[in-house]
Amino acid sequence: MKTQPLKGMRDLLPAEQALRDHVQGVILNTYRAAGFRRIGTPILEDIENLDKSDGGDNLNLIFKVLKRGDKLTAALGAGDAAALADMGLRYDLTVPLSRYYAANRDRLPTPFKVIQTDRVYRAERPQKGRWREFVQCDIDILGDASPNAEVELIDVTARALLALGFEDFTVNVNDRRILRAMLAGMGFAEDALDSVCISFDKLNKIGPDGVRDELAAKGMPPAAVAALDAFLRGGDLGLEPLAARLPDPALADDVRTVLATAERAAGGRYRLAFAPSLVRGQGYYTGMVFEVTCPQFADAIAGGGRYDNMVGRFLGQSVPAVGFSIGFERVCAILLERGYAIPDARPRLALLYRPEADFAAVLQKAAALRARCDVTVLPQQKKLGRQFGALEADGYAEVAFADNDEIRILGQKDKN
Repeated sequence: MKTQPLKGMRDLLPAEQALRDHVQGVILNTYRAAGFRRIGTPILEDIENLDKSDGGDNLNLIFKVLKRGDKLTAALGAGDAAALADMGLRYDLTVPLSRYYAANRDRLPTPFKVIQTDRVYRAERPQKGRWREFVQCDIDILGDASPNAEVELIDVTARALLALGFEDFTVNVNDRRILRAMLAGMGFAEDALDSVCISFDKLNKIGPDGVRDELAAKGMPPAAVAALDAFLRGGDLGLEPLAARLPDPALADDVRTVLATAERAAGGRYRLAFAPSLVRGQGYYTGMVFEVTCPQFADAIAGGGRYDNMVGRFLGQSVPAVGFSIGFERVCAILLERGYAIPDARPRLALLYRPEADFAAVLQKAAALRARCDVTVLPQQKKLGRQFGALEADGYAEVAFADNDEIRILGQKDKN
């Protein structure tokens, strides 16, 4: 039997799990205080829902689940590899939410402000910061087509990050409609725009040369690739100069509104910026997209966007929807690296008892002590100094004894 977790998975020691519980609690409290309500969905989805979700490169990372019994035997006999699986592990929380809303729409309020914090799965190549199982923390608003929904998500997400001690961050905003109009004007075909956007989204990772080479490898028109390359390498990339190049300058109105309104709500606590190269990798985004970046960290710590067509794939009619996800794993890793101490954490006390003690009385004393701290009950060892050292290393601040009223502060010398 193997003791190590599967590749790309991990075990969590108590201290790391405590930090994760705290971070999730801060995020949830912030979301709930803003009127969002939590739901749950299964980790498994119909493979058709996942395959047709337009999730960009994530579609290549789906963990597929084989059919069972006679259905698997029949699929194997047919020799059709695509027919072997009928389910898959969710790769994000947006696709399950869209199905959930389509199934329960008549019982949900409009707009529906929803929280999802749960595990998702991607068949990634494991590396630092990338896991095959990880947690996402999402808030979404369904049923509101106005840019106020984007502003509210930015405000609430920023409040959660501020509550966790993040400062000096920027909320970067773009609109895929602006980008698509610009790309079409450069000569890219309408049916190729999603593919171009997926390559464009990799700009920060592979640079202009990488984007150009990837588009060329996809067989995109050389003149269009050259025009995009020139755009990426020079010129004024601000919102107004870009809007002036659009066939319909009004396409920039929603971004103007969101940037101006969110900046007023921010009150100087964080920055808003127009980011023309921001795309987001998922093909289901239809309008505004956003990411949160900090100058001291390489990767974004939150991101999201508008996906007005996703629910319509289940209902047959468009439903406005927009969501923002905090990069939970990234945030926790940053806080661990910083040596983050959980604020206002209750002190931990160990109540030691001898073998002959009345254990019911020990538990009663522990219950009384829990009015001011967290208490564990443990057998008292012969060498108290060694036991005290182990307790201190495990994060305990005090020791009490079941047979007397003494309480000792750990960290002080003990010669027993």
